[in-house]
Amino acid sequence: MREMTVLIWVEHDNAAVKDATLATVTAATQLGEVVALVAGQGCGAVAAAAANIAGVSRVLLAEDEAYAHGLADNVAPLIAGLMADYDAFVAPATTSGKNIAPRVAALLDVMQVSEILSVEGPRTFTRPIYAGNVIATVESRDPKLVLTVRTTAFAKAAPTGGSTTVETIAGPGDAGLSSFVGAQIASSERPELTSAKVVVSGGRALKDAATFEAVILPLADKLGAGVGASRAAVDAGYVPNDYQVGQTGKIVAPEVYIAVGISGAIQHLAGMKDSKTIIAINKDEDAPIFQIADIGLVADLFEAVPDLTAKL
Repeated sequence: MREMTVLIWVEHDNAAVKDATLATVTAATQLGEVVALVAGQGCGAVAAAAANIAGVSRVLLAEDEAYAHGLADNVAPLIAGLMADYDAFVAPATTSGKNIAPRVAALLDVMQVSEILSVEGPRTFTRPIYAGNVIATVESRDPKLVLTVRTTAFAKAAPTGGSTTVETIAGPGDAGLSSFVGAQIASSERPELTSAKVVVSGGRALKDAATFEAVILPLADKLGAGVGASRAAVDAGYVPNDYQVGQTGKIVAPEVYIAVGISGAIQHLAGMKDSKTIIAINKDEDAPIFQIADIGLVADLFEAVPDLTAKL
């Protein structure tokens, strides 16, 4: 049986490769030969960086104003047009990846396999269902595979060590279905949530935005940590949506995850239970978070957290 050829979508900001791509490469190499697609504008540096990733055998570079902002309506037809030469398309299960991959699957008329956790065979994968409480093993019989990868489940490929060629290609360009209006990007000196080695998250127990800031941020700053929140804290307006960790937020797996005033609803656990060490601080000793915590402290967070911060 011949080795599969796999096309992966490189997530980037026209300047640098995003970390999610490295885990996607690791997953794709378990299927076969990996070819990386860089679509954007003025992103030659990204293509050069992609060519250095260990495990990538070739890089395709599509530069066009239509791809400058990664609009899914424009990128998906580009990918679908290339798929005649590939057996599988793989993208990270990020916001952008989840936007592009289903469109590719629809254009190819195949079923997408979402958020794979492992590669069990050439067409067999595991993926979470029921908010991660059940791991399903699924097999695809479609002629082309379209996969998204839960990036926390795979080690990151080495960003250096590879050395391959970059081939410039042309795509269909602007599909005329959508246009880029603008972006409001939150900037922070703290590590990005999905790539932070330490994450400090707060829940609804923090009462309001000012209290969240006064209790959580000093601890995060001492630890050089990313800041997260439960859905309840986001819905209550304590922090913006991009802080949310959980099934409908971001999936994280840091070295250390500190959950402050978070009860541990299934929705939240789905987004952080793969963390290496989970520390929970909650005054309710029966809170579900303690069932998965490696270290649990039953205490009033308004006393325990400032005390911990002061001692660091």
